[in-house]
Amino acid sequence: MALIGFLGIFLAGICFAVLRLLSKSDDGFPRKWPFVGMLPALLLNLSHFHDWATGVVERSHGNFFFRFPWFSGMDMLVTADPANVHYIMSANFGNFPKGPEFKRVFDILGDGIFNSDSNLWSTQRRVAQVFMKDQRFHRFLSSTTRDKAENGLLRVLDELSQRGVTVDLQDLFHRFTFDSACRFVTGFDPGSLSVEFPEVPISKAMGDAEEVIFYRHLYPKWFGTLQRLLGIGVEEKLRRAWEDVDQILGNYIAMKRVELREGTGKVKGDENGADLLTFVYGNDKFLRDTILNFMSAGIETTGSTLTWFFWALSMNPSVEMRIREEIRSVIPKEEQNLRVFNISEHMHKMVYLHGAICESLRLYPPVPFLHKCPANPDVLPSGHKVDPGAKIVVHAYAMGRMKSIWGEDCLEFRPERWISERGGIRHQPSYKFIAFGDGPRTCLGKDVAFTQIKMVTAIVIHNYEVHVVEHHPVRPSNSVILNMKHGLKVKLARRRL
Repeated sequence: MALIGFLGIFLAGICFAVLRLLSKSDDGFPRKWPFVGMLPALLLNLSHFHDWATGVVERSHGNFFFRFPWFSGMDMLVTADPANVHYIMSANFGNFPKGPEFKRVFDILGDGIFNSDSNLWSTQRRVAQVFMKDQRFHRFLSSTTRDKAENGLLRVLDELSQRGVTVDLQDLFHRFTFDSACRFVTGFDPGSLSVEFPEVPISKAMGDAEEVIFYRHLYPKWFGTLQRLLGIGVEEKLRRAWEDVDQILGNYIAMKRVELREGTGKVKGDENGADLLTFVYGNDKFLRDTILNFMSAGIETTGSTLTWFFWALSMNPSVEMRIREEIRSVIPKEEQNLRVFNISEHMHKMVYLHGAICESLRLYPPVPFLHKCPANPDVLPSGHKVDPGAKIVVHAYAMGRMKSIWGEDCLEFRPERWISERGGIRHQPSYKFIAFGDGPRTCLGKDVAFTQIKMVTAIVIHNYEVHVVEHHPVRPSNSVILNMKHGLKVKLARRRL
């Protein structure tokens, strides 16, 4: 047995050495080999993919053509060039749809707004715009977020701080955003945010699906088809996740149909018909796709943003101190002794908090890369020629770390870069700051996201000291959502108000 173990370690070492030998050329770029292309370099750097890709793109002045194995049909142009981003996302938007390859990779999303093009996309977007401009929804959003913060998040944080135990803040924030998004979208609260930490099957299923979607960018279509036929690998993981999602969302739709038919089941304190599922009409497939797309946007991206924001504050305590000072200067004195204050009335005055959130989104965009495909031959502003079917990846994570875009201090966390000389919020063009997209596909939920994030961050900072556990490893997971691979383990201490 010892000999077998030794041989296993020896062979693993040989494989690692070979990969290192094959991966890097003398100029620092991934080496291109016959048949296998740049795959050795990718495999060797997969554990820190986003930072590795950022270095490659920066050394290539914002554009790098990645070569996959011969005949895989997966070669892609990775760009972090603002001129290219503006051209693709806005100036020549019509020639760069999501395309059939995007829909294949993200097939679990069905025909929802993130997966559709042309007329179907326009219809989905109109539905979303009408819903999100409805005043009933905005009242519902504010009351639900505040209620979930006061009676959900703070109660759990209180219990954990009194016990003095370590907690995964990423898990807590995802539970908060999961419950909130379920109420916004379906009208039902699953109650996942509690000290019992109940299992959340749909949240796990969505996380598994996002991980598989990431890896789908790295292997050819035939390989995925083979896995599905054999019932193995990540494709089998996606199949199980898909089944769970369909079952749970099907139950929500059935419950809502009963509720609307019988006029029962309204959640206490909610505006009548303020949730998406009450507002939208259609068959079960349309409702399933619409719900899943909105939940994906409302759960994963906001949870990711909150997690990285508190990590950034832990590394920059002076920023947290300034946010606390701003809260004290903005919130009326009679409200400052309250655990939850009506931040929505004062949100526009919290300029420094807004800048800190933008700075976190710049460095840690919840969607680290975007996938595009030209419909017709084109030439990008960078001079790169792209043919129909070519894969273009806009690397949002890399864009936030480019000296050519943000200056020599691009890796520093400086909320001041978002504040004008007059003390107002400084606008940055969306093709430079692409956390919410650019052009016609700019995220409709931007204001909703900022409302939730500001409310939660201000309430948590006002009530607690958050201390990240010493030596806790922090790095992005391999997923289409920028979550932390190991979560964010913290200890909490209640502040004296």
